[in-house]
Amino acid sequence: MSDIRILIVEDHVKMADSICKGLEENGFRTEVAYDGFIGKRMAETNEYNLIILDVNLPQINGYELCAGIRIKNPDVPIIMLTALGSTEDKLLGFEKGADDYIVKPFEFRELLARIKALLKRAQADIQSHTVLKIADLTMDLDSKTVSRGEVNIELTAKEFALLEYLIKNKGKVISKADIADKIWNINFDTGTNVIEVYVNFLRKKIDRNFPVKLIHTHIGMGYVLKEAGPNAD
Repeated sequence: MSDIRILIVEDHVKMADSICKGLEENGFRTEVAYDGFIGKRMAETNEYNLIILDVNLPQINGYELCAGIRIKNPDVPIIMLTALGSTEDKLLGFEKGADDYIVKPFEFRELLARIKALLKRAQADIQSHTVLKIADLTMDLDSKTVSRGEVNIELTAKEFALLEYLIKNKGKVISKADIADKIWNINFDTGTNVIEVYVNFLRKKIDRNFPVKLIHTHIGMGYVLKEAGPNAD
């Protein structure tokens, strides 16, 4: 039995059942939501390897749903499956975060081929992101190790999570509110200094003994991980 889970958000019961049957015959596990609200709730509470969305859905339309899913999960492959086939409709779908756009009516074998292609690409992306690098800093997400040059750096679980978030967003200024939400799952309280404390912990471990500093403060805005000169902030 395949471990690949696919969510189908489609209000046309007969079509949803037909897609489910075809996918299950090809070894996939499927779940169905018949309106956008239920689809949103399922996408937010469960992990799926791929999501198929109709556009004309009750409660929440497919475009809005796609955009919402992308905020919570930027990596899950999304296929929009709809009768709206104009260039403008397709561009809007891609703008909202869809990876592929199939116009009804369609042949199931085409859908199956698109699904397999997206899953293959997603797996390649996962494998290529197990090791993160910036300058001479290397972070291995599988072995949970960090090093700069020849020096191994020991981090706590929260320090590792914070560094991973910064390196995945290297070059971008990340606000304290974003860090609080993504790393601590809390709303940022201006009365707490926990983020500054952890950023300082990281600086001592990955910057203090190295000439090139990687963690930089943008006063009033947040922090950015980037390569800069020996005397940069």
